[in-house]
Amino acid sequence: MDPITVAERKRGYAAFAWSIVWILTYFGARLVLKSMGPPQADWARVGVALVPLVPFMIFLWTFINDMRQADEMERRIHLEALAWAYPLAMVLIMVLALMQLAMPLKEADWGYRHVWPFFWVFWLFGQAFARRRYQ
Repeated sequence: MDPITVAERKRGYAAFAWSIVWILTYFGARLVLKSMGPPQADWARVGVALVPLVPFMIFLWTFINDMRQADEMERRIHLEALAWAYPLAMVLIMVLALMQLAMPLKEADWGYRHVWPFFWVFWLFGQAFARRRYQ
């Protein structure tokens, strides 16, 4: 296995740094929105809600560029991780939709802001599974 080049390391740091910025802006936006009172139709609230979109899009762009420049094994690992994550996310959404019809679900426990982190967990599961498989 070839050692990681300085350019590859910098690209990985950039994606990681943007993911941290995105997470911080997400939780910052949640705090600001919570401090603004109950939800209502207000352009200021919409603007605050959309702030995390910018660092997320930059993170996504850097991550995709990293994958384009990765070797075939790394690409295969990420593809397999997504092959696990996407169907698991679909199962989660399907089960939650049916459970919502079957019984009342508390939005405080099963709202969008509580469900989306599962998608990252599914992707990390896929990453671990694929890396173990290709070791």
